[in-house]
Amino acid sequence: MISPGMKRRLRREFSAQQPTVWVGKEGASQQVVNEICRQLEQHEVVKAKIHQTALIEQETKALVTNIAAQTNATLIDLRGHTFILYKKRKRQALPQKPSKR
Repeated sequence: MISPGMKRRLRREFSAQQPTVWVGKEGASQQVVNEICRQLEQHEVVKAKIHQTALIEQETKALVTNIAAQTNATLIDLRGHTFILYKKRKRQALPQKPSKR
C-alpha cells in the first residue's frame, strides 16, 4: 500500500514530465501492457497518455483501471487522458559470499 504523502510527492514530481507510453487505438493491448510492465520494473513509475481513438469503446477510467489491474500497479493520478502508475520494484537479493572455513 502506498501512503497519501508518497502519492502527493509522486504526483508533484511527475506532473511536469512527458509521458513515456502512449495507448493507441488498440487500447490496452498486450504490447502496451508489456511495455508498461517493463518500465515499471526499471523505474517504478510510468506516465502514460491515452489517444482519443482508444476511447471509442471504453471510458478513460475503465481503461486505466484495466491496465493497472493487469500490471499489478497502483494508480497515482488520472488527469484527462494522462495517468501515472506506480509499482514497487522487486529488489534482488545480493549474492552470498562463500564462507571461509
